[in-house]
Amino acid sequence: MRAAALRLLGRREHSREELRRRLCRSGHPQALVERVLEALAREGLQDDRRFAEAYARSRRERGYGPLRVAVELRQRGVARELVERVLAEQGEEEPWGAVLERARRRRFGAAPPRDGAERARQARFLQQRGFPLEQVLRALEAPEEASGET
Repeated sequence: MRAAALRLLGRREHSREELRRRLCRSGHPQALVERVLEALAREGLQDDRRFAEAYARSRRERGYGPLRVAVELRQRGVARELVERVLAEQGEEEPWGAVLERARRRRFGAAPPRDGAERARQARFLQQRGFPLEQVLRALEAPEEASGET
């Protein structure tokens, strides 16, 4: 069973919970799975922090926001505190607003939304990508609204 866990880790990083689920689904006894996972963690072969950092970086590069990345990491069994810490650290490296703008430009081009319908369409897309509503609305403000002109 250790060999099965190492094969999985050889392909990509996995959270402890992902490994537990996969190994238990394969019919391995729960107690044995736990002992193997403990040994892998002690040896530094499996690390939830390393998994969370790699996963969050990958999702950021694909244009996903912090809310969606957090949900996906929690579904993979990463502790809430670790998720928050990793997302905050990555937000310091590159602000999430820059990730939002890059995702918007990639999907809709550089021009700002032409009208309210287009603004709503872009807002829906960005919210589905996992960006907070207030951040989305700030990013989609019309230039004349942002500068205070009417």
